[in-house]
Amino acid sequence: MALNAPRSWLITYDITDPRRLVRLHRFLVKAATPVQYSVFHYEGSPAQMGRLMAAIETRIDPRTDDVRGYQLPAQLSVDTLGRGGLPGDTFLLSPDSPALQPLLQAAGR
Repeated sequence: MALNAPRSWLITYDITDPRRLVRLHRFLVKAATPVQYSVFHYEGSPAQMGRLMAAIETRIDPRTDDVRGYQLPAQLSVDTLGRGGLPGDTFLLSPDSPALQPLLQAAGR
């Protein structure tokens, strides 16, 4: 996989101040897909993820808040219990997923 190829990331956070929490949530909703409370899925290259984390850093207090970004493996397996699932008709697919290839080819990528 190329260094600048999009990858799947999981972003989680624990923010201690309600105002910063709301501000960060509003920011992330514009850039990533909410999966659960305080958990988002993001598609981007490592450089894009680095820029996103830098933007997040300006919105938190690193002394009391905790934000983490995890790169997900290409072959992702998701198990859920209870009300698990993604919002609406959302699916998590890696850029290498065979199910995604026809869509990428149709888009000329």
